[in-house]
Amino acid sequence: MTVESTAARTPRRSAGNKAGTTGTKRTTSTTKKATGAGKSAEPALVQLLTPEGKRVKNAEFDKYVADITAEDLRGLYRDMVLTRRFDAEATALQRQGELGLWASLLGQEAAQIGSGRALRDDDYVFPTYREHGVAWCRGVDPTNLLGMFRGVNNGGWDPNSNNFHLYTIVIGSQTLHATGYAMGITKDGADSAVIAYFGDGASSQGDVAEAFTFSAVYNAPVVFFCQNNQWAISEPTEKQSRVPLYQRAQGYGFPGVRVDGNDVLANLAVTKWALERARAGEGPTLVEAFTYRMGAHTTSDDPTRYRTDDERIAWEAKDPILRLRRHLEAANHADEGFFAELETESEALGKRVREAVRAMPDPDHFAIFENVYADGHALVDEERAQFAAYQASFADEDGGK
Repeated sequence: MTVESTAARTPRRSAGNKAGTTGTKRTTSTTKKATGAGKSAEPALVQLLTPEGKRVKNAEFDKYVADITAEDLRGLYRDMVLTRRFDAEATALQRQGELGLWASLLGQEAAQIGSGRALRDDDYVFPTYREHGVAWCRGVDPTNLLGMFRGVNNGGWDPNSNNFHLYTIVIGSQTLHATGYAMGITKDGADSAVIAYFGDGASSQGDVAEAFTFSAVYNAPVVFFCQNNQWAISEPTEKQSRVPLYQRAQGYGFPGVRVDGNDVLANLAVTKWALERARAGEGPTLVEAFTYRMGAHTTSDDPTRYRTDDERIAWEAKDPILRLRRHLEAANHADEGFFAELETESEALGKRVREAVRAMPDPDHFAIFENVYADGHALVDEERAQFAAYQASFADEDGGK
């Protein structure tokens, strides 16, 4: 195992629908104990593709990607490229005043596409608010993700249509929702699994600790997928944990594994393994995808105030898309025609997203007052009347011009 230092076709199900149902009963060999007083040796991580695009062997996880074809690899590359293009367009739209806020996934494409393609259709996903790549894998129209950030809806898609829950803004709470859903799956006798996405910052939330406890005690079929992009807004991971995050699973009695978050193949393999354990009745797994947030936390953040350019440049050399492109080219799995066609498709996606956002109708201004209480309430009625008067004042001003 190679260890890396820390220094618009319809989205299709590809390269990851074939997760089996036979579990493994071993704890991954990548788990290492911390050494020293509050310090730890730099842990190994699962890696199948080096930053140079070289395929490396891994005795434990190679079998989970043994059936990957050249077409599958091109599909994974396409997924990452189009996801990044969508993300870039959304960022531009926010800068142009079309969205109120945007949380970019730049740099985290491999973690999301790799894990997303490991899922079966009957698995259920609980995202945070940055899982645009996972949404793509689940077949959610990218334009639906933008309605909430534009303020015209509360999500824009039916969670049960794609087994993809609405984005969760409250940090870490979706891990409890995922655990409860997974416990329900067990009672129903289904062999599907649940995956909950969260970040390194959320790993310090009490909801996450409770989810770990309940999932372990009830042996729930849930995978906790932590995208450790190393910065919880401006707080580095080392100020949140004295050990690598994946080692936290040990205290709850289930396995944790750290994977190279910029290696799409490794994320695919490790997530398949974790889902396989869940379906076989072996309980939860914590996957820590060690990656890097190459952009801002959100468009309201300025990362230059707390990060160095040297750090960013070092991680740009490990870019997940460039890594897979190097592999495709070296193995003669893709030619210039493929990349040119994908570039055209990418631009078409950006145009479609831009036009769709600008065409979104404004919501009913008074919908916010609906369903607050089962019955009427005097305070809500008063607030509605005040808001109506406020809205009417704009009409009066227009009429007076």
